[in-house]
Order: sequence, then structure tokens, then C-alpha cells
Amino acid sequence: MRSSNPVLGRAFNQRGYAAFDPSTINSESAALENLYSAPAASSLRTGRMTIDDVVTRTGILFAVLVTVGAAAWTLNLGGGAIMLGIFGGFALAMVNIFSKTVRPGLIVAYAAFQGLALGAISHLYNSVYDGIVSQAILVTISAFAGMLFAYKSGRIRVTPKFTKVLTTALLGYLVLALVSFVAYLFTGSSVYNVGGLGILIATAGMVLAAFFLILDFDQVQKGIDAGLPEQESWRAAFGLMVTIVWLYLEVLRFLSILRGDD
Repeated sequence: MRSSNPVLGRAFNQRGYAAFDPSTINSESAALENLYSAPAASSLRTGRMTIDDVVTRTGILFAVLVTVGAAAWTLNLGGGAIMLGIFGGFALAMVNIFSKTVRPGLIVAYAAFQGLALGAISHLYNSVYDGIVSQAILVTISAFAGMLFAYKSGRIRVTPKFTKVLTTALLGYLVLALVSFVAYLFTGSSVYNVGGLGILIATAGMVLAAFFLILDFDQVQKGIDAGLPEQESWRAAFGLMVTIVWLYLEVLRFLSILRGDD
């Protein structure tokens, strides 16, 4: 009988009992020591996605977003930049979502368009409500850290029921957003900005976006466990960026409603 275990193989692959060879002790001990002292395998050695890959790609995307956003804020590009960023970002998001091939260039371009839109939007909000952007960033970071802790500690677990509830809630939220947009086109007003109802809807949007971070974390972990190719780390980073941007916008809108009611 042959054994796949390298230690037991020397015994099982001989006839009768294993022969003891003292001369091999030193060489085998050195091999084991080298094995345990070797650094953990990275994507460069395995070709598979790691958590470091996802963190690095996410950092790159947010560096692009912040750089472009800072330029849009400083130059105060206005409504034209907002529309270009929103529609350009949406088009690239659709390509990246439905493309079977990971396209890092398009994902980086998406981050740039999002930065253009967010920089202009943030400047607009901050000109009306001074300091609101720094508050929104702080709340977004806190929500991200809280959701990450809840997921890693096991306080929130991703189950089929959990995923189904969030997906159903998202569909309902999108329908409400569409109705609100159509109402705004015909009446010039939106339920999103109507007192208590507006606060309720904004709160629901924040909570929904925050919980979708849990799904993102779970997808990243499943991808790593499944040994997905290193290139997929770009797709994982893209998914995280989409959710974080959504969360930031919901927080920004929620704070603006609160301050508008003061």
C-alpha cells in the first residue's frame, strides 16, 4: 500500500517493517524546519486570490476615487460633472457586473467616474450644510468597521434566508426610488425629502446598504476559500466600492434631511 503522506510513505512503501536509517534524521528535520518557517503563500506563489489582494485592490480604487473627487471638489465642477460621473459610472458598472472577464482598467475607470460624481455632489451638500461631508465620511467608516466586526465575530451570519430578505428589501427600495423619481419629474417634489417619511426612507437605505456589506464580506471569503484566481480580487474590490459609495450617499442624504429640519 502506498501512502500520500510524505512522512508515512517511507514505511508503507517498503516490504515488511520500515527500516530505520539514522542518516536521514538531520535532512528530514531540516526540511520540516524550512517548511514551518516559510512565509505564507501569496497570490504570486499560488495564483489564487488572497485577502491581501482584495485589500490592496480596494485601496487602489479608493485612492483613484479620492484623487478625482478632490479635484472635482476643488474645481467645483457642478451639475455637469455630477451627471457625467453618474451616467458614466453606471455604464461602466453594468459592463463590469455582467462581464465574464475581469477588466481592471474598466474597474479603475469606474472609480474615477464615481470620484467625479461624489466630489461634485459632496461640494454641493457641503455648501448648503457646512461640515456635513466630514460627518458622512465618519459615519460611513464607522458603519463599515461595525459590519466587518459583526461578520468576523460571527454575530451576523450569512444564511439563505438572510440573503433572501436583503434581496427582497433591495427590490422594494428600488421600486420606491423609481416611483419617487417619476413623481419628482412630474411634481418637482420627492418623498425622499418629506419630513418624517424622508428620514424613515433614508434610514432604511442606510441600514440596507450597511447589511449589504455583510454579503460583500461573505462573497470575498467564499472566493478565497474556493481558490478563485488572483484576478478576481479586482471584482471583489469593485463590489465593495459599489456598496460603500451607496452607503456614503445614503448617509449624506440622511444627515441633510436631519439638518434641513433644524
